[in-house]
Amino acid sequence: MESQRNILIIALLLVSFLIWQQWDSAQNPAEVQPTTTQTTASQGDSDFIPQADQVSGEVPGEATPAVASRNLITVTSDTLKLTIDTQGGDVVRAELLEHDDSLDSDDKFVLLMNDANFVNVAQSGLIGRDGPDSSIAGRPVYHAEQQQYVLAADQDSLTVPMTFINDKGVVFTKTFILARNSHVVQVNYNIDNQSAEPVQAQLYGQLKQSMESPYHDGGSMLMASAYRGPAYSSSETRYTKYDFKKVREANLNQTTEGGWVSMLQHYFVSAWIAPQQEQNQLYSRALNNQGQATIGFKAPLVTVAPGTEQTLSADLWLGPKLQNEMAAAAENLDLTVDYGWLWFIAQPLFKLLHFLQSFVTNWGLAIVLTTFVVRGIMYPLTKAQYTSMAKMRMLQPKLAALRERHGDDRQKMSQGMMELYKKEKVNPLGGCLPILIQMPIFISLYWVLMESVELRHAPFMLWIDDLSVRDPYFVLPILMGASMFLIQKMSPTTVTDPMQQKVMQFMPIIFTFFFLWFPAGLTLYWLVSNVVTIAQQWYIFRQLEKKGLHGSKAAS
Repeated sequence: MESQRNILIIALLLVSFLIWQQWDSAQNPAEVQPTTTQTTASQGDSDFIPQADQVSGEVPGEATPAVASRNLITVTSDTLKLTIDTQGGDVVRAELLEHDDSLDSDDKFVLLMNDANFVNVAQSGLIGRDGPDSSIAGRPVYHAEQQQYVLAADQDSLTVPMTFINDKGVVFTKTFILARNSHVVQVNYNIDNQSAEPVQAQLYGQLKQSMESPYHDGGSMLMASAYRGPAYSSSETRYTKYDFKKVREANLNQTTEGGWVSMLQHYFVSAWIAPQQEQNQLYSRALNNQGQATIGFKAPLVTVAPGTEQTLSADLWLGPKLQNEMAAAAENLDLTVDYGWLWFIAQPLFKLLHFLQSFVTNWGLAIVLTTFVVRGIMYPLTKAQYTSMAKMRMLQPKLAALRERHGDDRQKMSQGMMELYKKEKVNPLGGCLPILIQMPIFISLYWVLMESVELRHAPFMLWIDDLSVRDPYFVLPILMGASMFLIQKMSPTTVTDPMQQKVMQFMPIIFTFFFLWFPAGLTLYWLVSNVVTIAQQWYIFRQLEKKGLHGSKAAS
């Protein structure tokens, strides 16, 4: 198979991939770009409350605002800065203190927010006959001792208790616990039943988000395909996206042991991790009148006897897609780092990339070294490819003679070609195999570079200060196109058709145009891969020439 035709195959595969990316982008809105607008206490008053698992004491679908005064408190650890609304105890704002909003920005990335343009909050409460969130008077207003809580330098964790006492004297204490070096927020509900009757309550946690985003991704057009929306995990399915379109069409209703629900947005995720040893119900609902959607869980209904107390707990993940940390927080939560159907290639590539980066401490150099390793592993296939190309070049006179002999008799022509290939020990498909292997690696690495938050704002050298976005000066794409042109000139060719020759001549230009919008890290990989290919091609052709395969020289 000719090198030029291989390049054409790559082009067709790449164009198909880009078309699919744009279709996927149209199906799934782009990443939410956070805003620095201050959280307001007036928003989110009419919250959807899930139905309790009981017949008596039905829960209204929309709660009425409580009369008691409410306010916002801030809770700051070394990784998170949370704003909590005392009405309901919802997290209405979450800043990730280890991640800047944009490159070299003084503002931190805002994962959760509740402003006039966009709503993305984490809610939780107690429903059921005696649950304070099921009261017809509205969600409870908790009392907190302080307006601000800060993790001290000598503390390993920060505990933030808030209390609410109902008219029967039952004390509900909602406690947030933030640990150092962690993105997991533990949320506990302690029910101290000081009344004379049993208390029935049911824990729920849900994420509410606007289905349409007013913000736009200012980066690569390929980044627009990053999924934003709900996802969940259950005992039946390890990881499933349940996008806003599905939420509109049908409510999620699944019972599972453990499980979690989440809202994804490119490099970051918010997720409620349900009690792992309990039978929980996962649900969703579209709030079409508000343009919002919720996805959540309900834990089993519990009964607290008079004079006793019981604590219900769930975990809330607020942070970047760090695979090891998420895997430790909940089973399958790390699958939100979505490498697509080629995950079995992407996972080893990421591990290799991460391993090399631990030595060179530069993600760009790690990409270069990863390229060397991948191309080194593929060298036997590359050698077989160019050897097959050289042999095919040598067979062209004999193939031309077959065409003259058999004319339009395709059957005899095919038989003659197969006999010739067998006699000369040539595999006509030998040049295709490396291409078929390289494209899945290319696509897998694309997903690795797009999904791995470690590369967000990661510099390489000189003008490349963020490998996750395009080269601002387009130097890498131009060099990549030039290297592709050189490979084309070095490769042997038998193409005589003028139209095919023109198509092949324009391939480097077409690829250069596409790569203008690719992440710099991916373009760096492809450029280095081309340079290695040039070196390997030169060495292999020299070896073939020594064996008398002069057809390996490029045709003029």
